[in-house]
Amino acid sequence: MDLKRLTIKEFDKAAQQFDNDNISVYNICRNDYPHILKEIDKQDWHSVLDAGCGTGAVIELLEQKYPDKHYTGIDISSKMIEVAKKKNIANATFVQGDCEELPFSDNSFDVVICSQSFHHYTRPQMFFDSVSRVLKPNGRLILRDMTTAIPALLWFFNHIEMPLINHIVHKGDVHVYNKKEIDNLCKNSGMVLTKYENHRWFRMHCVCTAIS
Repeated sequence: MDLKRLTIKEFDKAAQQFDNDNISVYNICRNDYPHILKEIDKQDWHSVLDAGCGTGAVIELLEQKYPDKHYTGIDISSKMIEVAKKKNIANATFVQGDCEELPFSDNSFDVVICSQSFHHYTRPQMFFDSVSRVLKPNGRLILRDMTTAIPALLWFFNHIEMPLINHIVHKGDVHVYNKKEIDNLCKNSGMVLTKYENHRWFRMHCVCTAIS
């Protein structure tokens, strides 16, 4: 099953409804935004890359609070990027592209954020390697995604639920990660896992720091 193709198809279709208030799984993603905004303030920064930015919802919130910063969003869905661009967010640039091969120069960003997108990536180590490359020394990756601290439930998500949903609903979910897996991805990319927390509603909250 071509999971990347399914992901693109899913989010191209969802783009026009992604920001509305109709009850959907996408609305739940908004619960992650306050945690990102709180985390980003713990260190000085000027430039942010939102990996898997969707319609630019997080960048829109950040720009309202910090209008003097610079923002870049990237998403694999061209339809999501179209919606984001139409918002005309000041100091924001939106790019259609693959987060596993970030098309940006080395040492470009103080912070990379990734919210509820990572479980769609088919080459997770390539994403971490790309993030490590585009982060400035001591820059941070703030990662929010699905997880659980219960091993049996994690196994169920990865081996039963995700494959079943992908087959029936044609979603492009790939994998749900635990702390050990995230730590290994960090180490292999030359970053350090400086925070890992399990939050409510099956959420991980991670901060990975680029080594200076």
